[in-house]
Amino acid sequence: MATIKDIAQKAGVSPATVSRVLNYDMELSVSQETRQKIFEVAENLNYTKHKNKKKEVMTFRLVQWYDGDEELADLYYLAIRLGIEKKAEELNIGLVKESLHHLSDQTTDGIIALGKFEAQEIHLLSLKNEPILFVDSDELIHGFNSLVVDFEQSIAQVVDFFVKTNHQKIGILSGLEYTKANHHEIVDRRLVYFKQALTQLKLTDQATFLQAPFSVEEGKRVMAEYLKAHEDYPTALFAASDALAIGAMQAITEHGLSVPADISIIGFNDISVAKYVSPSLSTVRVNTEWLGELAVNTLIDLIKEETPVPRKITIATELIIRESTRN
Repeated sequence: MATIKDIAQKAGVSPATVSRVLNYDMELSVSQETRQKIFEVAENLNYTKHKNKKKEVMTFRLVQWYDGDEELADLYYLAIRLGIEKKAEELNIGLVKESLHHLSDQTTDGIIALGKFEAQEIHLLSLKNEPILFVDSDELIHGFNSLVVDFEQSIAQVVDFFVKTNHQKIGILSGLEYTKANHHEIVDRRLVYFKQALTQLKLTDQATFLQAPFSVEEGKRVMAEYLKAHEDYPTALFAASDALAIGAMQAITEHGLSVPADISIIGFNDISVAKYVSPSLSTVRVNTEWLGELAVNTLIDLIKEETPVPRKITIATELIIRESTRN
């Protein structure tokens, strides 16, 4: 396992700077470029990149809906992108990285569409007449191949753990996000399955439902506002991303409460910094690097053999228990 010292050495900064960046210290004065380098090194140290100078055998278009700043606010898509880049490099596949609204006329062998897209954006991609794989967006209903995370299984794991550790007052801090073109709100499927699970257990009346954009700052703001306005708080909280969970932990601590003694917290994704924050974050692990690698392999399969119908591949998750939850 990489250490803060290893990250500091690779990034060319001090261990103290690495520690403060990984803990999302908002008072640290450091450039966005340095932050990005630290986060990318932290992710990259989870694997050894294979260098290969052979001729490219294919070219894929990688279309992302997140820009660089948004990637740093929540490292989920950064980790998937690095997995895609790693596998493409291993297999000598060229990557043309483009934003949805700046698509080039270059012909590629296939498209990996990473993120959330609405109907007109999907249509725009389809005009390229190239095989398309949507990653982290279920577009099977529109007739496109999709690679997604099993949110239903994930939430079942979380709720089951909270119930088994004697929590009755359970809350969720779900994610709030919108499509880029028309600013349509995207339903957080984790919230849908969370409500279903609590309804089955007859725990809805004691539940807390919070919502915030996917960032540490917004998670902290929403949690702080809730604690200020309510004396009664959940003893267990699930956050729809690790960034939201880290922000919530900061707000809880500043309010004079303790994690996990007062509130147990579980995040989602298991980004590289989850094990470095204090207390270390319990989380639902999405194997994001492997998800990116699988996206490349799946698109290769789609190019080699056209299927009679589109497919949806659903990826299972794993609950990782660390210090932010009490047993």
